Amino acid sequence: MAPKITLYTNRLCPWAHRAHIALIELGLDYEEVTIDLDTPREPWYLEINPRGLVPALSYDGTIILESAIIAQFLVDAYPSHLLPPSNTPEGALQRARSTFFVDTWATKISPLYHATLRATDADRRAASDAFVAAVKKELEPLIYPANNKQGLYFEGSEKLTFVEVLLGSFLLRLFSLSKPEYGLYPADLVQTLEKETPAFKRWAEATIAHPSVKAIYDEERVGTRTVKRYGQK
Repeated sequence: MAPKITLYTNRLCPWAHRAHIALIELGLDYEEVTIDLDTPREPWYLEINPRGLVPALSYDGTIILESAIIAQFLVDAYPSHLLPPSNTPEGALQRARSTFFVDTWATKISPLYHATLRATDADRRAASDAFVAAVKKELEPLIYPANNKQGLYFEGSEKLTFVEVLLGSFLLRLFSLSKPEYGLYPADLVQTLEKETPAFKRWAEATIAHPSVKAIYDEERVGTRTVKRYGQK
């Protein structure tokens, strides 16, 4: 009998989005419970997750918290193309490279990604340039290392990988929010990435076009909410 999976989520949250990508790509059936992020959490949800955050996953009654841990649990419980098992040197090395790439995003890139969102109009260009420079230095050499693989995803994979599961929601927002109607990144950001970081742009565009990554994404709602939060300064 298949386990009962319940995802406590909000589709506007990029961290919760990670769990959706994993569940969809793995083809797992799950119940979705939406948590309103604009109101105080109900006591029943705080019993599930005392932090009040999303996502939370109930797996046959066992609660798992934090988006990266939920995604890791799912890919370990359901072996697939997303991530190889670590019981061979090759699999362990691939996992290490994937983890390093995601950690590099989290520590070197994400702070600049959010700094651009928070920047005043006068400072946004400088913040965006710092973001692009960090992508060029830290990520560009790692996306398609020298190998014979010709796929569009991480390290030339022809299928989605765990890296895209964890970063796809942020890439979607990066490209969406640079559109003129939102204006939270410079309008020429995509062109700048094409010039300065062609591998990153190729990888990011392939990722955000993938059905599992974009399945729940509502650009207008996300864009409107983000503009309201960060808006003109």
